[in-house]
Amino acid sequence: MNTRDLLAELIAIDSVNPDLVPGGNGESEIADFCTEWFKRNNFEVHRLEQRKGRPSVVAVKRGTGGGRSLMLNGHIDTVGTSNYDGDPLHPEISDGKMFGRGTFDMKGGVAAMMVAAGKATEHPLRGDVIVACVADEEHGSHGTEEVLTRFTADAAIVTEPSHLEVTLAHKGFVWFDVEVAGKAAHGSRPELGVDAIAKAGHFLVALDQMNLTTEHHLLGTGTIHASLISGGEEASTYPSSCKITLERRTVPGETPDQVEAELTKILDHLTATVPDFKAELTRGLARDPFEADENADIVRTLIANLGEPPVIRAEPFWTDCALLDQAGIPCLLFGVDGAGAHAATEHVDLASLDRVTDVLTRTIIDFCR
Repeated sequence: MNTRDLLAELIAIDSVNPDLVPGGNGESEIADFCTEWFKRNNFEVHRLEQRKGRPSVVAVKRGTGGGRSLMLNGHIDTVGTSNYDGDPLHPEISDGKMFGRGTFDMKGGVAAMMVAAGKATEHPLRGDVIVACVADEEHGSHGTEEVLTRFTADAAIVTEPSHLEVTLAHKGFVWFDVEVAGKAAHGSRPELGVDAIAKAGHFLVALDQMNLTTEHHLLGTGTIHASLISGGEEASTYPSSCKITLERRTVPGETPDQVEAELTKILDHLTATVPDFKAELTRGLARDPFEADENADIVRTLIANLGEPPVIRAEPFWTDCALLDQAGIPCLLFGVDGAGAHAATEHVDLASLDRVTDVLTRTIIDFCR
Protein backbone atom coordinates (compact mmCIF):
# COMPACT_ATOMS: atom_id res chain seq x y z
CA MET A 1 0.00 0.00 0.00
CA ASN A 2 1.42 3.33 -1.08
CA THR A 3 -0.11 6.49 0.33
CA ARG A 4 1.26 8.73 -2.41
CA ASP A 5 -0.20 6.62 -5.19
CA LEU A 6 -3.57 6.42 -3.43
CA LEU A 7 -3.63 10.19 -2.93
CA ALA A 8 -2.96 10.77 -6.63
CA GLU A 9 -5.93 8.56 -7.49
CA LEU A 10 -8.17 10.42 -5.04
CA ILE A 11 -7.12 13.82 -6.42
CA ALA A 12 -8.02 12.74 -9.95
CA ILE A 13 -11.65 12.22 -8.88
CA ASP A 14 -13.83 15.34 -8.93
CA SER A 15 -15.65 15.54 -5.58
CA VAL A 16 -16.65 19.21 -5.43
CA ASN A 17 -19.38 19.79 -2.87
CA PRO A 18 -22.58 20.72 -4.77
CA ASP A 19 -23.90 22.65 -1.76
CA LEU A 20 -20.97 25.01 -2.26
CA VAL A 21 -20.86 24.95 -6.07
CA PRO A 22 -24.21 24.31 -7.80
CA GLY A 23 -23.72 21.41 -10.20
CA GLY A 24 -20.68 20.13 -8.31
CA ASN A 25 -19.88 16.46 -8.85
CA GLY A 26 -20.47 15.46 -5.25
CA GLU A 27 -19.13 12.38 -3.48
CA SER A 28 -20.70 9.46 -5.40
CA GLU A 29 -17.74 8.79 -7.68
CA ILE A 30 -15.11 9.02 -4.96
CA ALA A 31 -17.29 6.93 -2.62
CA ASP A 32 -17.39 4.21 -5.30
CA PHE A 33 -13.61 4.31 -5.52
CA CYS A 34 -13.15 4.10 -1.74
CA THR A 35 -15.64 1.24 -1.54
CA GLU A 36 -13.69 -0.84 -4.05
CA TRP A 37 -10.38 -0.01 -2.36
CA PHE A 38 -11.65 -1.16 1.03
CA LYS A 39 -13.17 -4.31 -0.40
CA ARG A 40 -9.86 -5.22 -2.04
CA ASN A 41 -8.25 -4.81 1.38
CA ASN A 42 -10.79 -7.06 3.11
CA PHE A 43 -12.78 -4.43 4.98
CA GLU A 44 -16.49 -4.70 5.67
CA VAL A 45 -17.97 -1.72 3.80
CA HIS A 46 -21.10 0.31 4.53
CA ARG A 47 -22.44 3.02 2.23
CA LEU A 48 -24.58 5.64 3.96
CA GLU A 49 -26.66 7.86 1.68
CA GLN A 50 -29.48 9.50 3.54
CA ARG A 51 -29.13 12.42 1.12
CA LYS A 52 -29.30 11.01 -2.40
CA GLY A 53 -26.06 11.54 -4.30
CA ARG A 54 -24.16 12.49 -1.13
CA PRO A 55 -22.78 9.19 0.19
CA SER A 56 -20.32 8.52 2.97
CA VAL A 57 -18.37 5.26 3.19
CA VAL A 58 -17.63 3.50 6.48
CA ALA A 59 -15.16 0.62 6.35
CA VAL A 60 -14.75 -1.72 9.30
CA LYS A 61 -12.13 -4.34 10.12
CA ARG A 62 -13.39 -6.34 13.08
CA GLY A 63 -10.99 -7.17 15.89
CA THR A 64 -10.78 -10.51 17.65
CA GLY A 65 -12.75 -9.09 20.61
CA GLY A 66 -12.15 -7.45 23.95
CA GLY A 67 -10.15 -4.51 22.60
CA ARG A 68 -10.84 -0.81 22.11
CA SER A 69 -12.31 0.44 18.85
CA LEU A 70 -10.88 3.42 16.96
CA MET A 71 -12.53 5.54 14.28
CA LEU A 72 -10.52 7.45 11.68
CA ASN A 73 -12.54 10.26 10.11
CA GLY A 74 -11.87 12.37 7.03
CA HIS A 75 -14.00 14.17 4.47
CA ILE A 76 -13.95 13.30 0.78
CA ASP A 77 -15.63 16.45 -0.55
CA THR A 78 -13.67 19.49 -1.73
CA VAL A 79 -14.34 23.13 -2.41
CA GLY A 80 -14.64 24.36 -5.99
CA THR A 81 -12.05 24.08 -8.72
CA SER A 82 -12.96 26.95 -11.06
CA ASN A 83 -10.43 29.34 -9.53
CA TYR A 84 -7.63 26.77 -9.39
CA ASP A 85 -4.39 27.76 -11.09
CA GLY A 86 -3.75 24.80 -13.40
CA ASP A 87 -5.51 21.45 -13.65
CA PRO A 88 -6.98 20.77 -10.19
CA LEU A 89 -7.61 17.09 -10.97
CA HIS A 90 -4.16 16.32 -12.35
CA PRO A 91 -1.80 15.72 -9.42
CA GLU A 92 1.70 17.05 -10.03
CA ILE A 93 4.80 16.41 -7.93
CA SER A 94 7.49 19.08 -7.60
CA ASP A 95 10.10 19.78 -4.94
CA GLY A 96 8.76 17.15 -2.54
CA LYS A 97 5.17 18.38 -2.83
CA MET A 98 2.06 17.08 -4.56
CA PHE A 99 -0.22 19.73 -6.05
CA GLY A 100 -3.93 19.47 -6.82
CA ARG A 101 -7.32 20.32 -5.35
CA GLY A 102 -7.75 18.50 -2.07
CA THR A 103 -4.12 17.44 -1.59
CA PHE A 104 -4.02 19.43 1.66
CA ASP A 105 -7.73 19.77 2.52
CA MET A 106 -8.06 16.91 2.95
CA LYS A 107 -7.54 13.99 0.62
CA GLY A 108 -3.99 13.74 1.96
CA GLY A 109 -5.41 12.89 5.36
CA VAL A 110 -7.96 10.52 3.81
CA ALA A 111 -5.25 8.62 1.92
CA ALA A 112 -3.08 8.43 5.04
CA MET A 113 -5.87 7.05 7.22
CA MET A 114 -6.93 4.50 4.60
CA VAL A 115 -3.42 3.14 4.14
CA ALA A 116 -2.70 3.26 7.89
CA ALA A 117 -5.85 1.27 8.62
CA GLY A 118 -4.92 -1.25 5.96
CA LYS A 119 -1.40 -1.70 7.31
CA ALA A 120 -2.38 -1.74 10.98
CA THR A 121 -5.03 -4.42 10.48
CA GLU A 122 -2.44 -6.77 9.02
CA HIS A 123 -1.50 -7.20 12.70
CA PRO A 124 -3.70 -9.13 15.15
CA LEU A 125 -5.89 -6.53 16.86
CA ARG A 126 -8.54 -7.07 19.52
CA GLY A 127 -10.46 -3.86 18.82
CA ASP A 128 -12.36 -2.81 15.70
CA VAL A 129 -10.86 -0.31 13.26
CA ILE A 130 -13.46 1.97 11.66
CA VAL A 131 -12.61 4.28 8.75
CA ALA A 132 -15.22 6.94 7.94
CA CYS A 133 -14.81 8.72 4.58
CA VAL A 134 -17.51 11.33 4.99
CA ALA A 135 -19.44 13.66 2.71
CA ASP A 136 -20.27 17.33 3.06
CA GLU A 137 -17.79 18.55 5.70
CA GLU A 138 -17.10 21.64 3.63
CA HIS A 139 -20.71 22.78 4.01
CA GLY A 140 -23.01 21.19 6.59
CA SER A 141 -21.21 18.06 7.89
CA HIS A 142 -24.22 15.89 7.11
CA GLY A 143 -21.85 13.01 6.41
CA THR A 144 -20.41 12.71 9.91
CA GLU A 145 -23.84 13.37 11.41
CA GLU A 146 -25.20 10.40 9.46
CA VAL A 147 -22.24 8.18 10.35
CA LEU A 148 -22.81 8.87 14.05
CA THR A 149 -26.39 7.58 13.81
CA ARG A 150 -24.98 4.16 12.89
CA PHE A 151 -21.47 3.90 14.32
CA THR A 152 -19.56 4.72 17.47
CA ALA A 153 -16.08 4.01 18.81
CA ASP A 154 -13.99 4.22 21.95
CA ALA A 155 -11.95 7.03 20.37
CA ALA A 156 -11.43 8.84 17.08
CA ILE A 157 -8.82 10.73 15.08
CA VAL A 158 -9.86 13.31 12.50
CA THR A 159 -7.13 13.60 9.88
CA GLU A 160 -7.68 17.23 8.86
CA PRO A 161 -4.38 18.97 8.03
CA SER A 162 -2.56 20.06 11.18
CA HIS A 163 1.04 20.49 9.98
CA LEU A 164 2.04 17.38 11.98
CA GLU A 165 0.97 19.14 15.17
CA VAL A 166 -1.53 17.77 17.69
CA THR A 167 -4.76 19.77 17.57
CA LEU A 168 -6.78 19.59 20.78
CA ALA A 169 -9.24 22.46 20.37
CA HIS A 170 -11.02 24.54 17.76
CA LYS A 171 -13.58 27.30 17.56
CA GLY A 172 -17.27 26.88 16.90
CA PHE A 173 -19.60 29.25 15.12
CA VAL A 174 -23.18 30.46 15.03
CA TRP A 175 -24.88 32.46 12.29
CA PHE A 176 -27.58 35.08 12.78
CA ASP A 177 -29.77 37.26 10.61
CA VAL A 178 -30.71 40.70 11.88
CA GLU A 179 -33.63 42.28 10.03
CA VAL A 180 -33.87 46.01 10.73
CA ALA A 181 -37.28 47.48 9.93
CA GLY A 182 -37.87 50.82 8.25
CA LYS A 183 -40.79 52.47 6.53
CA ALA A 184 -40.96 52.97 2.78
CA ALA A 185 -41.66 56.46 1.51
CA HIS A 186 -40.73 58.68 -1.42
CA GLY A 187 -37.29 60.21 -1.05
CA SER A 188 -38.87 63.66 -1.02
CA ARG A 189 -41.01 62.85 2.06
CA PRO A 190 -38.59 62.21 4.93
CA GLU A 191 -41.36 62.87 7.45
CA LEU A 192 -43.12 59.73 6.20
CA GLY A 193 -40.18 57.38 5.87
CA VAL A 194 -37.81 55.48 8.17
CA ASP A 195 -34.43 54.61 6.67
CA ALA A 196 -33.79 50.97 7.62
CA ILE A 197 -30.24 51.09 6.26
CA ALA A 198 -29.33 54.10 8.37
CA LYS A 199 -30.89 52.46 11.43
CA ALA A 200 -28.86 49.30 10.68
CA GLY A 201 -25.75 51.45 10.90
CA HIS A 202 -26.32 51.85 14.64
CA PHE A 203 -26.26 48.07 15.00
CA LEU A 204 -23.10 47.72 12.91
CA VAL A 205 -21.30 50.28 15.06
CA ALA A 206 -22.38 48.43 18.20
CA LEU A 207 -21.18 45.16 16.65
CA ASP A 208 -17.78 46.70 15.93
CA GLN A 209 -17.52 47.86 19.54
CA MET A 210 -18.39 44.51 21.14
CA ASN A 211 -15.94 43.44 23.82
CA LEU A 212 -15.64 39.66 23.85
CA THR A 213 -14.18 38.61 27.19
CA THR A 214 -14.26 34.80 27.32
CA GLU A 215 -10.69 33.69 26.58
CA HIS A 216 -9.27 30.26 25.84
CA HIS A 217 -5.62 29.48 26.56
CA LEU A 218 -4.97 28.27 22.98
CA LEU A 219 -7.62 30.09 20.95
CA GLY A 220 -7.85 33.49 22.60
CA THR A 221 -11.27 35.12 22.38
CA GLY A 222 -14.10 34.59 19.96
CA THR A 223 -14.78 36.93 17.04
CA ILE A 224 -17.78 38.47 15.33
CA HIS A 225 -18.24 40.00 11.90
CA ALA A 226 -20.98 41.09 9.54
CA SER A 227 -20.85 38.82 6.50
CA LEU A 228 -23.68 40.06 4.28
CA ILE A 229 -25.89 43.11 4.08
CA SER A 230 -28.82 43.89 1.81
CA GLY A 231 -31.63 46.42 1.78
CA GLY A 232 -33.53 49.05 -0.11
CA GLU A 233 -35.73 49.08 -3.20
CA GLU A 234 -34.60 51.98 -5.38
CA ALA A 235 -32.62 55.20 -5.19
CA SER A 236 -35.62 57.46 -4.58
CA THR A 237 -37.30 55.39 -1.85
CA TYR A 238 -36.64 55.14 1.87
CA PRO A 239 -35.66 51.48 2.47
CA SER A 240 -38.28 49.48 4.33
CA SER A 241 -35.84 46.85 5.58
CA CYS A 242 -32.15 46.04 5.87
CA LYS A 243 -30.90 42.52 6.51
CA ILE A 244 -27.51 41.78 8.04
CA THR A 245 -26.07 38.26 8.24
CA LEU A 246 -23.35 37.86 10.83
CA GLU A 247 -21.07 35.13 12.09
CA ARG A 248 -19.92 34.74 15.66
CA ARG A 249 -16.94 32.43 16.19
CA THR A 250 -17.05 30.86 19.65
CA VAL A 251 -14.44 29.37 21.97
CA PRO A 252 -14.91 26.54 24.49
CA GLY A 253 -17.13 27.79 27.28
CA GLU A 254 -19.39 29.82 24.97
CA THR A 255 -22.77 28.60 23.72
CA PRO A 256 -25.16 29.75 20.98
CA ASP A 257 -27.67 30.71 23.67
CA GLN A 258 -25.11 32.99 25.33
CA VAL A 259 -24.29 34.60 21.98
CA GLU A 260 -27.96 35.14 21.23
CA ALA A 261 -28.38 36.80 24.62
CA GLU A 262 -25.46 39.15 23.86
CA LEU A 263 -26.98 40.25 20.58
CA THR A 264 -30.46 40.56 22.04
CA LYS A 265 -29.07 42.89 24.72
CA ILE A 266 -27.55 45.12 22.03
CA LEU A 267 -30.77 45.23 20.01
CA ASP A 268 -32.88 45.92 23.10
CA HIS A 269 -30.59 48.83 23.99
CA LEU A 270 -30.86 50.27 20.48
CA THR A 271 -34.63 49.88 20.52
CA ALA A 272 -34.76 51.85 23.77
CA THR A 273 -32.33 54.61 22.75
CA VAL A 274 -32.54 55.09 18.95
CA PRO A 275 -35.80 56.63 17.65
CA ASP A 276 -37.78 54.32 15.34
CA PHE A 277 -35.27 51.45 15.72
CA LYS A 278 -36.89 48.04 15.33
CA ALA A 279 -35.12 44.76 14.56
CA GLU A 280 -35.68 41.02 14.60
CA LEU A 281 -32.95 38.49 15.41
CA THR A 282 -33.02 34.98 13.86
CA ARG A 283 -30.52 32.26 14.70
CA GLY A 284 -29.18 30.11 11.87
CA LEU A 285 -26.70 27.22 11.77
CA ALA A 286 -24.71 26.70 14.96
CA ARG A 287 -21.72 24.43 15.61
CA ASP A 288 -20.15 24.04 19.04
CA PRO A 289 -16.44 24.59 19.72
CA PHE A 290 -14.28 21.60 20.59
CA GLU A 291 -11.73 20.86 23.28
CA ALA A 292 -10.09 17.48 23.85
CA ASP A 293 -9.02 16.01 27.16
CA GLU A 294 -5.22 16.14 27.09
CA ASN A 295 -5.13 13.02 29.27
CA ALA A 296 -7.45 10.93 27.08
CA ASP A 297 -5.93 7.58 26.10
CA ILE A 298 -6.12 8.33 22.37
CA VAL A 299 -4.27 11.64 22.86
CA ARG A 300 -1.53 9.99 24.92
CA THR A 301 -1.24 7.07 22.50
CA LEU A 302 -0.81 9.28 19.43
CA ILE A 303 1.68 11.56 21.19
CA ALA A 304 3.71 8.52 22.28
CA ASN A 305 3.93 7.43 18.65
CA LEU A 306 5.20 10.80 17.46
CA GLY A 307 8.57 9.96 18.93
CA GLU A 308 9.31 13.61 19.75
CA PRO A 309 7.84 16.31 21.99
CA PRO A 310 4.54 17.33 20.43
CA VAL A 311 3.46 20.78 19.37
CA ILE A 312 -0.02 21.29 20.82
CA ARG A 313 -2.21 23.61 18.81
CA ALA A 314 -5.75 24.81 18.30
CA GLU A 315 -7.54 25.79 15.09
CA PRO A 316 -9.71 28.85 14.44
CA PHE A 317 -11.87 26.86 12.00
CA TRP A 318 -14.53 24.26 12.81
CA THR A 319 -14.13 20.52 12.18
CA ASP A 320 -16.09 17.31 12.62
CA CYS A 321 -14.18 16.74 15.89
CA ALA A 322 -16.94 18.67 17.62
CA LEU A 323 -19.60 16.23 16.40
CA LEU A 324 -17.58 13.22 17.51
CA ASP A 325 -16.96 14.80 20.90
CA GLN A 326 -20.68 15.56 21.32
CA ALA A 327 -21.39 11.90 20.54
CA GLY A 328 -19.21 10.90 23.48
CA ILE A 329 -16.20 9.81 21.43
CA PRO A 330 -12.86 11.15 22.74
CA CYS A 331 -10.97 12.52 19.77
CA LEU A 332 -8.26 14.79 18.44
CA LEU A 333 -7.09 16.14 15.11
CA PHE A 334 -3.80 15.18 13.46
CA GLY A 335 -2.80 15.53 9.84
CA VAL A 336 -0.41 16.54 7.11
CA ASP A 337 1.67 19.62 6.37
CA GLY A 338 1.18 21.76 3.28
CA ALA A 339 -0.78 24.82 2.24
CA GLY A 340 -3.48 26.22 -0.02
CA ALA A 341 -6.78 25.08 1.50
CA HIS A 342 -9.53 26.72 -0.63
CA ALA A 343 -6.84 28.64 -2.53
CA ALA A 344 -5.78 28.96 -6.18
CA THR A 345 -2.98 26.44 -5.64
CA GLU A 346 -2.89 23.68 -3.06
CA HIS A 347 -0.23 21.19 -2.05
CA VAL A 348 0.72 18.58 0.52
CA ASP A 349 4.26 18.01 1.75
CA LEU A 350 4.92 14.40 0.76
CA ALA A 351 7.32 13.68 3.63
CA SER A 352 4.57 14.73 6.04
CA LEU A 353 2.10 12.46 4.22
CA ASP A 354 4.39 9.51 4.86
CA ARG A 355 4.92 10.61 8.46
CA VAL A 356 1.19 10.87 9.18
CA THR A 357 0.62 7.41 7.68
CA ASP A 358 3.32 5.94 9.91
CA VAL A 359 2.12 7.65 13.10
CA LEU A 360 -1.49 6.63 12.44
CA THR A 361 -0.48 3.04 11.72
CA ARG A 362 1.39 2.69 15.00
CA THR A 363 -1.32 4.52 16.93
CA ILE A 364 -4.01 2.16 15.60
CA ILE A 365 -1.94 -0.88 16.55
CA ASP A 366 -1.20 0.38 20.07
CA PHE A 367 -4.77 1.54 20.77
CA CYS A 368 -6.63 -1.45 19.36
CA ARG A 369 -4.40 -4.37 20.25
